[in-house]
Amino acid sequence: MQSKAVWQKLLITIGIIILTAVCSYLNVLGEWDSAISDLMNQKPGHVNKNIYIIGIDDKTLEQYGMTAQWGRRLSGELIEKLNEHEDCRPAVIGLDIIYSESVDEDGDRYFAEACGKAGNVVTVSSFVFKGQPQSNEKGVMTYNPYVVKYLVEPYEELRENVQTGFANTTVDNDGYVRQAMAKVSYEGEDTYSFPFVIYRQYLKSRGEEPANIPTYGAGNQYYFSYSGMPGDYTVISMVDVLEGRVDTRIFQDAIVLVGAYAVGMQDAYKPAIAHQSEMYGVEIHANIIQALLEEKTQLPFSKVIFALLTGVLCGGFYLLAARGRILWTTAALGGAVLGNFLLVKGMYRMGYIVPVLLLPIVFLMIYAVSLIRGYLTERLRRRRVVSVFKQYVAPQLVDQISRDKNYELVLGGELRQVAVLFVDIRGFTTISEQLNPKEVVEILNEYLSLTTSCILEYNGMLDKFIGDAAMAVFNAPFDLDDYIFKAVCAAWDMKTRAGVLEEKFRERFGRGVSFGIGINCGNAVVGNIGCDFRMDYTTIGDTVNTAARLENNAGAGQILISDRVYKAVKDRILVTPVGALSLKGKDEEIFVYQVDGVQKER
Repeated sequence: MQSKAVWQKLLITIGIIILTAVCSYLNVLGEWDSAISDLMNQKPGHVNKNIYIIGIDDKTLEQYGMTAQWGRRLSGELIEKLNEHEDCRPAVIGLDIIYSESVDEDGDRYFAEACGKAGNVVTVSSFVFKGQPQSNEKGVMTYNPYVVKYLVEPYEELRENVQTGFANTTVDNDGYVRQAMAKVSYEGEDTYSFPFVIYRQYLKSRGEEPANIPTYGAGNQYYFSYSGMPGDYTVISMVDVLEGRVDTRIFQDAIVLVGAYAVGMQDAYKPAIAHQSEMYGVEIHANIIQALLEEKTQLPFSKVIFALLTGVLCGGFYLLAARGRILWTTAALGGAVLGNFLLVKGMYRMGYIVPVLLLPIVFLMIYAVSLIRGYLTERLRRRRVVSVFKQYVAPQLVDQISRDKNYELVLGGELRQVAVLFVDIRGFTTISEQLNPKEVVEILNEYLSLTTSCILEYNGMLDKFIGDAAMAVFNAPFDLDDYIFKAVCAAWDMKTRAGVLEEKFRERFGRGVSFGIGINCGNAVVGNIGCDFRMDYTTIGDTVNTAARLENNAGAGQILISDRVYKAVKDRILVTPVGALSLKGKDEEIFVYQVDGVQKER
């Protein structure tokens, strides 16, 4: 039986390890996990004051009309305006606007020449990805969302005078932006992203080398930490710059981003830092650039390693919970949940994204199942214990047994000080021969009901019925105050109430019944006696045998007690000394008393 339980526990542990590891590897809680990770890690900080946004806002659109109506001369004038002070120029000007087609020859040339003269302009291109299954060199169909269909670039004359980076925004499956791409391979060359090109150009202007930003996956992606909420970066209306209402010397050695800042331009996304808001694309570029400058980028932690660690930890927690130590299990759960969240934040600062939810959820599930199982086991244990004792022990004692978590129904016993009472119907054999079976059973049931109620009333344990005799034990299975006196009181109640029963039977059957009772006290072995599949909770020992011999010697209506019982309660009972009796099976005589009265209240 024990070996079976061990194997069962082992199989469950292995199952938990495998299932948890698989769920971890497959990232089954992906979107919920990302949302909690955002809540924990994406916190607004201090935006880089050297990054400015010139917004194509509603005020600009009111002044110049929709962007589709603009000539390229307007953009050229903006570049010239920003670079009008030779010694106070921006380090980089990033134009988050696609100039893919020629609009008018003069305006296109003017804009391209202004950019070439400035030498600090970066414009955007845009990849169109196939996003369809592709066959690799082995003929296996794979899905790579970063396979390029074509690239939308600035018109040729402008392209020759500026640096270009692709502006594609990476949106996760849940619709939030928390990743960016560093580069994409196209026509045998690496094409870098718009924020990455600006980041490199800015460091180059300062005489610094760009850091090696780690990436992963086919799109050379990386996670990034936002620094600002929507509207946190300094935003200046484009029309105010063009019309001279802004001193452009404030942009000295700064990064200046120009982009859509009006709802109608449909260039807004859901940022990971503010799930209830939208952020313009140019603001997201600003956050990515600052993350690159401050090296606040992250990679996903190894799925294989995390899956193995999660599986082993959950399996270990199950083994702890299976031991049933609720205090230790609760402490382990609290420590694991707290440790998990601290680990997630610590790893994030070190540059790794670690799943947040799976470990605490599995721990909580194991904990809940453990509690439910413990509750059901306890209920079954109580029912089993109560079913065994409810016919033998007073109800209040049954409740006490059922509440005692340490009480087990196992073979074996304990040595206890007890009082043992035997009671028997005198002349029952003769009566049973003269009455029909139905009448015999009726008499016996009424007698047993009387004796049982007297025993339970004084919190005794009805040990067993032996034909027309009954045996009761006081001070078992739990300690009972004044148990010897309570045994005597139970016997006296049997004697006094037997008179009423005798009159009843004389009226109905023409015959009466009376009891003979014997009581002894002392050490006895109390416990479950029998075998695994059949056991009785009983009391054995010389104390029991002596009580039985006293009952055999008692006459009708007589209560005999041993000298030990008398000495324990002599101040509260009235007795008549019977004298020393030689009891069957006893080498020495025992001095015996007859109980004539009980003083229950002193």
